Amino acid sequence: MSNTSKMINKSVLQLVDLHPAELQYFISKFKTKLLSTNDYLVEEGSVCTHIAFINKGLVRYFFNVDGIEKTGQFFFEGGWISSYASFLSQKPSEMSLQALENTELLTLHFDDLQQLYSDIPKLERFGRLIAERIFVASTARNKDLLTQSPEQNYLKLMKERPKVIERVPQFYIAQYLGIQPESLSRIRKRMMEAKK
Repeated sequence: MSNTSKMINKSVLQLVDLHPAELQYFISKFKTKLLSTNDYLVEEGSVCTHIAFINKGLVRYFFNVDGIEKTGQFFFEGGWISSYASFLSQKPSEMSLQALENTELLTLHFDDLQQLYSDIPKLERFGRLIAERIFVASTARNKDLLTQSPEQNYLKLMKERPKVIERVPQFYIAQYLGIQPESLSRIRKRMMEAKK
């Protein structure tokens, strides 16, 4: 079994208990998609027709507010991504999903997922648990933005998600924190001075 197969199998089996034949059937519906740095999986205004599992790489989602990009989150290997509201409703997406590195995805089409729900009813639990995880993460993110300072949120990123600090350009981290890049530079400078 390849590392790719092991990674997605582990992720699926953490969410739902499938027999080996069911798991193989489920995985067989995914297609590999390669994105180069800055390519889009979904662009604002288009309908999101797939959910995707990240084999390798880094993807962000962002909103365009009066011509200014507002980064909402970053996703790495082993993560599931989609413009979920668009995927569920099959209406145009309000967000964009963009690769920040060369990225390899396994994608599952909306129609295939509906067929899988019919063929393997246990997979509806998979869909529900993915939706619940998205809701919990989104609620926590909104709470942090409303109740913590940018510096507190940056410290939390460093502690809980070091991959973001290591791999995401500072410009996008500043967007994510809701501040200007120069403000992030000042935060980092203060933190470095405090360590001396």
